[in-house]
Amino acid sequence: MSWFKGTGTALITPFHIDNTIDESSFEKCLAYQIEHKANACIVLGTTGESPVISFEERSRLIQMAKSMLQGKMPLIVGTGSNNPAVVLANNHQAKALGADGILLVNPYYNKSTQEGLVDYFSYIAAQSSLPIMLYNVPSRTGMNVLPATIVKIHQTAPIISAVKEASGDISQIAQLMELKPDSLSVFSGNDDQTIPIMALGGIGVVSVASNVILKEIKSMTEALLQENYISARQIFFQILPLLKHLFHETNPIPVKAGAFLLGLCQNIVRRPLIPVSTSLLTTLRQDLERLGYPCASV
Repeated sequence: MSWFKGTGTALITPFHIDNTIDESSFEKCLAYQIEHKANACIVLGTTGESPVISFEERSRLIQMAKSMLQGKMPLIVGTGSNNPAVVLANNHQAKALGADGILLVNPYYNKSTQEGLVDYFSYIAAQSSLPIMLYNVPSRTGMNVLPATIVKIHQTAPIISAVKEASGDISQIAQLMELKPDSLSVFSGNDDQTIPIMALGGIGVVSVASNVILKEIKSMTEALLQENYISARQIFFQILPLLKHLFHETNPIPVKAGAFLLGLCQNIVRRPLIPVSTSLLTTLRQDLERLGYPCASV
């Protein structure tokens, strides 16, 4: 698989009030991505609340996504865990159910060393056949995958051919761009850093915000791919207030509330997350309406 360019949406997972998967709303969310022509769909990542999704639920969600997308865009499945055996089982499941690629976060809690990360990712890659996007998110894992380590992982295991960079450190990402070969693709893992990362040579974003404002995020990444930085900057400044508020509380709490305001799902998250605060829900509604999205009143 050649990695997508532009906007890939890290899709939310809707729930019913009894905490079961809301399949009808999941289909609505997928239909929204299809209608507005996302460049890729990423399910069962952090935004999809993957740590609290069972193996059986994962199977159903992947099957539904594959059925609805019907090749209209790549389907990338988050398979990460801090247990390699779980990762391998998730990878096998994703492959069997027709995924096009894998998003694999670096191990958390029982975190390794930089040398250990090369060993870990090489071990997973040797038993995998789908293209792998490494996900570097130190704020959640407690460990930063350094640029030289990412390059070494790719050289050791070429199937790991992309990285979702959410370190938040633009200087570090610039160093990665300097060191990496052309065979390694870089994606922004933070919506508010898409412009600098793509200006440095990234080819897209794995976006949270595109669950609700896909049109704007896609227009911005299309402009960036054409090196039209003035247009991209204009779009960015229009959506910046919403981007800030979408991460004012722990992701995916605010974006799921935004999707609720657009009528895509209920405003329900699984513990340990709790629903968005009343004040932030009001602010999100104001942000979306300012961008021209009609919302449910709160």
